[in-house]
Amino acid sequence: MTIQNIQLHIEKNASHATEDFKRLFHGRGGLYEGFKHLTIDSIDTILSVALYFEEENETELIEMLSEFVNNSKYSTLVVQRRYLQGSPSEVLIGILREDLYVVENGMKIKLNLLSNRNSGYFPDMKIGREFVRENAKDKRILNLFSYTCAFSVAAKFGGAYEVVNVDMSKGALKSGMANHSLNGLDPRGVSYLPYNILKSFSSLKRKGPFDLIIIDPPSFQKGSFEATKDYEKIIKRLPEIASDDCILLSCLNSPELESSFIIEMMQEHAPEFTFVKRLDNLPEFASLDEDRSLKNLVFSR
Repeated sequence: MTIQNIQLHIEKNASHATEDFKRLFHGRGGLYEGFKHLTIDSIDTILSVALYFEEENETELIEMLSEFVNNSKYSTLVVQRRYLQGSPSEVLIGILREDLYVVENGMKIKLNLLSNRNSGYFPDMKIGREFVRENAKDKRILNLFSYTCAFSVAAKFGGAYEVVNVDMSKGALKSGMANHSLNGLDPRGVSYLPYNILKSFSSLKRKGPFDLIIIDPPSFQKGSFEATKDYEKIIKRLPEIASDDCILLSCLNSPELESSFIIEMMQEHAPEFTFVKRLDNLPEFASLDEDRSLKNLVFSR
């Protein structure tokens, strides 16, 4: 793929962009030879670019994107060089306001585009949040590995009775509180627990049973979670905290593991949960190997 091809690609996709977040170019799916480490996002009037490895033609790419911004609806160009450890993002054109947020289906999620790490928002999980929102009405919900609590916001938009957010990071939970406040949501019925999930099932059992459980862990987080050995520990304890007709959304974003990793584990360790379906991923996040891409698996008890 050439720089000119990328320009034509983002021009076409940007023509349909609104104030909502929209991925314009998803190189990480492996479909675009030569640019598998590049993503380009539209966030209202911001064009946000992430480079996960250094590209040979990076200078030419940035020049093209700068020209594109200067001749489009976009007023700001931000570049994240994720391959440079500790290096902050760079605002090449325009300015970023401090109270920045992304819009998704009417919800607002706080955004940090100046970080060299995660921005606080995972756009490929939009389909999972839509599922939770559609199935949250009057339910008691457990949100494991809640991070900045976007699932919780979606659940409250869907009419959840109660949401329990669990994450080891107090900073992430604080951002989660801010996300609820940003959307004007009633804080009653929403809790934020800074627990090590693998060591907290006794406490969670006392707060249950839960009608909808979300498991959305990192694939690997040194010292806290490793999917290949720790996911099983959670699945084994599900029957203790789930209601009789509980719905489970089990998420996994590890290209090394397929859907069968979770499905077979459920059959062995929590057979009362039946596999229902895998949610389709968004078209703009298409991958060369879909089964190894983001997995949102739905089970019912």
